[in-house]
Amino acid sequence: MTPMKLAHLLPLAALVLGSAAAQAQAPAQPIKLRVAGNFVAAGLLQQQKEQPFFENFAKASGLPVEIDYKPMDVVGIKDTDALRVIKSGLFDVVALRLAQASRDDPTLLGADIVGLSTDYDTARKVWDAWRGPLDQRLQERHGARLLASYPFGPQILFCKGAFTSLADMKGKKIRVSDQSLAKFVEKLGAIPVTLAFGETQQSLERGVTDCAITGPSSANSAGWPEVTTHVMPLGFQVHQVAFAVSLAKWNALSADQRTKVADAFKKFETDAWAYSRELWEDAARCNTGKECRIGKKFAMKEVQPAAADRQLVADAVRTVSFPLWAESCDKVHDKCSAAWKQAVGPLVGVK
Repeated sequence: MTPMKLAHLLPLAALVLGSAAAQAQAPAQPIKLRVAGNFVAAGLLQQQKEQPFFENFAKASGLPVEIDYKPMDVVGIKDTDALRVIKSGLFDVVALRLAQASRDDPTLLGADIVGLSTDYDTARKVWDAWRGPLDQRLQERHGARLLASYPFGPQILFCKGAFTSLADMKGKKIRVSDQSLAKFVEKLGAIPVTLAFGETQQSLERGVTDCAITGPSSANSAGWPEVTTHVMPLGFQVHQVAFAVSLAKWNALSADQRTKVADAFKKFETDAWAYSRELWEDAARCNTGKECRIGKKFAMKEVQPAAADRQLVADAVRTVSFPLWAESCDKVHDKCSAAWKQAVGPLVGVK
């Protein structure tokens, strides 16, 4: 090559190399995620764990992520519509309040039928067992992928007036949140009343309901101990919130990005479960006037469940909740109860 030709090629080579260097140094395009989160009214789990996690997701995942996070009650989305919202593409990540969203697909309630997940340790084992079948169902039917969950903790009984056992519930009006719990309450001889959580405190105060079921932390935040007098620390369910991402958004991520997103949610799940337990235990003490660190102290009377009460709840899986749930779930998903028996059944002796 002659010196003259070389002189002409040098500027072109410099231009090409400069362009390649500029492309290498250019920041990656941000990943934009629209998130419909759990209700602000859900309390400290949403406020102290969930919202901060999403607002700091770029740091947690190590990815260039821009999150537009909005609680569902802020944007006017009903928790019963969560599956439809994520399938529509309106939001990329959606909080699924499983009991409420299960009205569109009972599969969601498979880890939390009455009498199944009554304490944190059992709830975690059941959730891990049902995670795979639930994720498969979300992908096949709802265009979404399961990411993580957290529980509100064992849902217990609060009453306006004294009682000594579940047998005393006969004839009482009890606020419930899903059909599984409603059927169990009917078995007690009580009258189930389906009410939104935000309406319950006033219904108790006015005598529309005699009792209501929720977790001690939620009750503490909502002021239930101001209008109820007695509480029984016997769990019926744990009420879980799960987070799902649309498959369209998930599949648009690279393999490395998907790994980092999944790892971030896994850490969040571990942290949220631990914090939920801490809140539950603190609120249980607060509500009954004991040592109180996080919640507000009240002076409710604690009614210790008898062996017969515990047995009644334990038997509910076989006698009430599983038969009811299996019938409704198999109608929309013919392999539902069979998958449950294989995944969850061994944990509770149901074949």
